[in-house]
Amino acid sequence: MATAGYTQGGVGRGSMVRTAATVVGALFLLVGILGFIPGITTDYDDLSWAGHHSGAMLFGIFQVSALHNIVHLIFGVAGLAMGRTSGGARTFLLGGGVVYLALWLYGLLIDRDSDANFVPVNTADNWLHLGLGAAMLILGLVLPAPGSGLLSGSPQPGRPEAGHAH
Repeated sequence: MATAGYTQGGVGRGSMVRTAATVVGALFLLVGILGFIPGITTDYDDLSWAGHHSGAMLFGIFQVSALHNIVHLIFGVAGLAMGRTSGGARTFLLGGGVVYLALWLYGLLIDRDSDANFVPVNTADNWLHLGLGAAMLILGLVLPAPGSGLLSGSPQPGRPEAGHAH
């Protein structure tokens, strides 16, 4: 059938949300791995399990701990797994967006020198979390659901597969 290529071949609009979730997941996975590589993570000897005492800085900018890196790894695997279906991808993007906006608020509200800063976060992390949360929410909300329009796999007017007899 002519429409199968649009939905299963990866060019449909439903694949856009899957692609977005997969790319975001892959980036989280990469960041999680990079957080454990000395040199890319400066002051690697100061990497602690968790807490504001971790002096390790990913790219010399973002404060990280082993826990922070593991969260990125888990989030990355979740994005790759959930990106396999449109519904899972949308759930990952929307849920992840909410989580990262909550993490941004957490970073704004806590005393960074207290034990409450267990993730840990700094100013650069807060800006990144705001951007990630907003971007993930926008992607999850804006990318159309499969079957909602052009290239979705649904028949389009003027196309042979639109149901016109030939």
